Amino acid sequence: MAEAIKNLAWDDFRLIKAVADARGLPAAAAQIGVNHSTVFRRLGQIEQALGVKLFERHRTGYSMTPAGEEIVAVAERVDDEITAITRKLAGREIVPAGELRVTTNDSLLVNLLTPLFARFRDHYPKVRLDIVLTNQALNLSRRDADVAIRATDKPPETLVGRRIAEVAWALYGRASDFPEPVESEDGAQFFDRPWVSLGDNMASFKAVRFVQEHVAPENIVYKVNTVLGLAEAVEAGLGVGHLPCFIGDARPGLVRLAPPHRDFAAELWLLTHPDLRHNARVRAFMDFLAAEMAKQRRFIEGLRELA
Repeated sequence: MAEAIKNLAWDDFRLIKAVADARGLPAAAAQIGVNHSTVFRRLGQIEQALGVKLFERHRTGYSMTPAGEEIVAVAERVDDEITAITRKLAGREIVPAGELRVTTNDSLLVNLLTPLFARFRDHYPKVRLDIVLTNQALNLSRRDADVAIRATDKPPETLVGRRIAEVAWALYGRASDFPEPVESEDGAQFFDRPWVSLGDNMASFKAVRFVQEHVAPENIVYKVNTVLGLAEAVEAGLGVGHLPCFIGDARPGLVRLAPPHRDFAAELWLLTHPDLRHNARVRAFMDFLAAEMAKQRRFIEGLRELA
């Protein structure tokens, strides 16, 4: 078997690892960009060449045999080494050029970042931006993204970056429902009104927990799992709700009902992997975005008068 392993190409290791990760052929085929029959045929050829079965086939999926576990362990080590050397070589680029993958969420992109990205492209036309929208943390160690722009109080210790500002949150209502200025310390006077909130699956947001703890369940009339959807709901008059100030203050149809709640604030970070921080396009992007976002720091932190 040892001699046969030496004859395996890296694509063979990738295929075996994909089957192990996906526990089946269709998902593995999609992961490596080939069709189902190719994976089936090639896996059979590899097992025949090695003289051992790498997977047990069950109705619920594929499970690794001990031999399969050994091959996958080798594949993971090789994959890690290839990823590491790729990051290091990318860090030696001199001129900002090529593709830069940036991950962030939809509310930051739509309400804050898109104009900044456009200005960056004006300054660095040879850099192509690939924006990945997700609320999940992508693996920058594996180059799922080169730069992450995130609101978080606990950036991963494996990443390096810059703290840009604190994202302030405040209570908002539809402006037409509150024609007169409202002054409320914490929004308590509105607890009996209809409320909108992020969904229970987003209870990691302090604003969500606040609503759960202070507003009667029957008064929480609308839940949605995106901040943009939350802003749309408040503006449509479904109820009052907490929003980031850079979203709420930018919408003429909304009005603040209370000052920013300090406990709800989250730090806004620009993050990258240590091996990429000296890469020309990563460095140019982070320097440019940090300077541009600093100009909007007061707006992000909600430092403006109540309407």
